[in-house]
Amino acid sequence: MTHPASTDPDLSHVGPRDKAEILAQALPYIRKFHGKTLVIKYGGNAMTDPALQADFAEDVVLLKLVGMNPVVVHGGGPQIEAALNRLGKKGHFIQGMRVTDEETMEVVEWVLAGQVQQDIVGLINQAGGKAVGLTGRDGGLIRARKLKMPDMNDPNTEHDLGFVGDIVSIDPSVVKALQDDAFIPVISPIGFGENNESYNINADVVAGKLATVLKAEKLVLLTNIPGVLNKAGELLTDLTAREIDGLFADGTISGGMLPKIEGALDAAKSGVNAVHIIDGRVPHAMLLEILTDQAYGTMIRSH
Repeated sequence: MTHPASTDPDLSHVGPRDKAEILAQALPYIRKFHGKTLVIKYGGNAMTDPALQADFAEDVVLLKLVGMNPVVVHGGGPQIEAALNRLGKKGHFIQGMRVTDEETMEVVEWVLAGQVQQDIVGLINQAGGKAVGLTGRDGGLIRARKLKMPDMNDPNTEHDLGFVGDIVSIDPSVVKALQDDAFIPVISPIGFGENNESYNINADVVAGKLATVLKAEKLVLLTNIPGVLNKAGELLTDLTAREIDGLFADGTISGGMLPKIEGALDAAKSGVNAVHIIDGRVPHAMLLEILTDQAYGTMIRSH
């Protein structure tokens, strides 16, 4: 994507030697991850700020060009909320999960699979890539069933969230076929049930499961926080799955971070070598995290 000269970052103050150093630093990472699959969960500010959107698209295209296989899974909570508000529908949540009736599910599908997904496909194509949009229906990618959610205080009581889904199985053959052909898959987290009904699935969960099934080298989660913080608010840059279990146990990790980390932890324990929780508010955070020695978030290693 070509920016007008005025918005180009001015790198004239960086000397040739420093530029060469930076490029050379990427070499071992490019070599190490060549031909490997990266599953990227795209959400938060990186997804709503136009400058960060352009950075993200450039990062994805560059990773593809140097021989990696990025697969993008996106969310779209704010966009769904805005569409429902336009229709005068009030969002209803139970334990942080959106109750999704039939009409809401229709809105979720057209916002995620229509608007949001195609915006991302367009951005990546504009940056010189070849993106293809998919939902869980395409190629029978994501089989789902109704999510059963026990009450936090009374495990014997279950909440009915409507068309919110749990993954039954993932058939990654369509993703593999696209990857092998120089395409970049962009996946909306919508699954289908046995009666052909659609289900809205948490995008972090889809990304984690897809990374496991594709035997991805890395799962990258773009968030609106610097990464996993300790109780003093300092960034923990490098953790093992076992250390994460300890942070759950002592309450360091709680609240909205729980579902994100749980999915990340499952992936790390199921063979994904590294999970990166990175700050999507930092321009080109993904490129910096994957191709340099500098940490721009938390890396959770499988062992």
